[in-house]
Amino acid sequence: MAYFRRAATAMIFIFQLFALSNAHNITKILAKDPDFSTFNHYLSATHLADEINRRQTITVLAVDNSAMNSILSKGYSLYTIRNILSLHVLVDYFGAKKLHQITDGSTSTASMFQSTGSATGTSGYVNITDIKGGKVAFGVQDDDSRLTAHYVKSIFEKAYNISVLHISQVLTSPEAEAPTASPSDLILTTILEKQGCKAFSDMLKSTGADKTFQDTVDGGLTVFCPSDSAVGKFMPKFKALSAANKTALVLYHGMPVYQSLQMLRSGNGAVNTLATEGNNKFDFTVQNDGEDVTLETDVVTAKIMGTLKDQEPLIIYKVDKVLLPREIYKAVKTAAPAPKSSKHKPKNAEADEDADGPSADAPGDDDGEVADDKNGAIHVMVSRSSVFVTAFVWLCFGVWFM
Repeated sequence: MAYFRRAATAMIFIFQLFALSNAHNITKILAKDPDFSTFNHYLSATHLADEINRRQTITVLAVDNSAMNSILSKGYSLYTIRNILSLHVLVDYFGAKKLHQITDGSTSTASMFQSTGSATGTSGYVNITDIKGGKVAFGVQDDDSRLTAHYVKSIFEKAYNISVLHISQVLTSPEAEAPTASPSDLILTTILEKQGCKAFSDMLKSTGADKTFQDTVDGGLTVFCPSDSAVGKFMPKFKALSAANKTALVLYHGMPVYQSLQMLRSGNGAVNTLATEGNNKFDFTVQNDGEDVTLETDVVTAKIMGTLKDQEPLIIYKVDKVLLPREIYKAVKTAAPAPKSSKHKPKNAEADEDADGPSADAPGDDDGEVADDKNGAIHVMVSRSSVFVTAFVWLCFGVWFM
């Protein structure tokens, strides 16, 4: 029995180490050296710090206070500063040792600026070159491939998780420095039309929901835009809805909070939408499987195909299907074992067979029951990992006291 107690203790210890192994906080790392206080401040002010802390593999190219003055003196808006500093966040791991072991002496890696939607082509990539004399230089790929900064020292490293390196100068480019509109100045429908979502943009404008989306931007907005082909296939069903349900369905494609792809991947569970109001839940479940993120409504399951625009507090994703809320359409229930055939068919059998067709304009009693059942299921799903951990720990302690 003593063997089992020792094994249980060891497993608890290993589990705790695993849970903490990937945690990092860029703000605390940089706070240890006042020479980086300005850079640290703007990582927080632009919300880049939150993005850095959520990622499991990252390299931050930090500059000291004097180097930061080169961009602050130009009076850039906070959103432009975010674009510039995004070039300093590489979505790969480069420790001091790896810098001097680059294959063929040079490589190109994506920065966070590449994922904003503001970078065209490969303009969000950073070149890293191991030059003669043991020096390593950095430059933005679209800036005539000039190497404008060099490696100074390593500030902090956790192998293959996070590396914070001191470089001599700010990395910037004409694209990163281009005037950036504040979120409230961005016209959402115009962005959607330019990004291949004209059909969904037309749905927003035809229902008047575009105003609700636009008014939500400053406080944080996540938009799930169905492709034009998906909207085209769905349009006959959409036209058959009442005006109220048309508006609710369109609002169902927005969340009143900014959710980066990394945030969506980091957890599963129910999320509210712009259509959520009182007893009308109009929620859906975010599920992730590795790199894939799906949205489950109980009627359809849509997959996120890519990011069209990422400029916090606004982010727009393209999805492969129109999201159908169960408050408007009947939920697809898991089939139970078929009963023995009966000569007398129930009166409501025909309605049950048409599970994915539109229901009455107002949610019925059955829809409410489905919503309640789903909500309970979501709570189980959200907490399944915590239940597993709790059960595991109690099991270990149970073995200890046996």
